[in-house]
Amino acid sequence: MLQRLLAIVLVLATFGLASPTVPSRAQEGAAPFDAELQRFAEILGTLHYLRGICGSNEGAKWRNEMQALIDAETPSGERRTRLIAGFNRGYNGFQQTYRTCTPAAQVAIRRYLEEGSRISRDLTARYAN
Repeated sequence: MLQRLLAIVLVLATFGLASPTVPSRAQEGAAPFDAELQRFAEILGTLHYLRGICGSNEGAKWRNEMQALIDAETPSGERRTRLIAGFNRGYNGFQQTYRTCTPAAQVAIRRYLEEGSRISRDLTARYAN
């Protein structure tokens, strides 16, 4: 499992946004990093929408990264629901604001890439083995 998570980090790091690696847990109670994971999921949803309207030709890349996060973390129940809701919140929030790519959308993309990268580094440093 840890090797899979590290592989995800390496793939995402190649694109400037590393996915957090977190240890698998037997229990589905709230983890100390759940708030950060939810924010990370929201950022992935935002990038999925904004990069699409800004002509990045990445297709479902960010949605696939969200799926990789869910597959690696294997949340169930409420945790899974919260992560997916975070992704959808990021996507829908910007869908209501931007219909076309604008300079402000480009700035938002850059800021979200930076924030996602920071969250990923922090989680990896704090919780990876």
